[in-house]
Amino acid sequence: MRASLLVVVALGATAHADAKVDWATGLVTAEGVGIADRHAPSPAVARGTSRRGAEEAAKRALAEKIAALPLATGGTVGERAKAAIAGAFAIAADPETDGAWRVTMAVPVEAIRLALGTPRALPAGGDTGPAILVVDGVKAKAAIGYLDGATLFVDKVPAWAADAPHAKGTLAGGAITVSGGTPATLYVIIN
Repeated sequence: MRASLLVVVALGATAHADAKVDWATGLVTAEGVGIADRHAPSPAVARGTSRRGAEEAAKRALAEKIAALPLATGGTVGERAKAAIAGAFAIAADPETDGAWRVTMAVPVEAIRLALGTPRALPAGGDTGPAILVVDGVKAKAAIGYLDGATLFVDKVPAWAADAPHAKGTLAGGAITVSGGTPATLYVIIN
């Protein structure tokens, strides 16, 4: 019976650890489930270890998904995903009545881009240029590293960016060229 319990626990810890990429919100998310220790004296005691198990299951799924993310210049993030996983954070955590946890962890796509390179230096005069720039005319497949700044890939301009300036972009050699933005600009790419 103990062996079958261990199999159930091992399967349960990764049961819902599918990761998803939402290029429009700029997040990679994964849900992990941590099974409660049935030998704990109460569900409250079981919650400590099951929460950690849920977070670890979600982080494993995030690591796999992030490693497979495409780079604008070709290839994938690969082994360099490890640096981005360290910054994963919980966006939802739901305890179950039996002491188990269901936790959703997230990593921003921008954090992955930054983990692949060096952080930018703040210009002496501070950041200038638009905070948000809508890029028109580029049909680029969602990937990391097209621009030296945060990017979102959307079907239409979000309401929060309705008043942002627009610029025409061009795609060549794994890079998008657009005038008017800075490394501090959030580029909203309309696909």
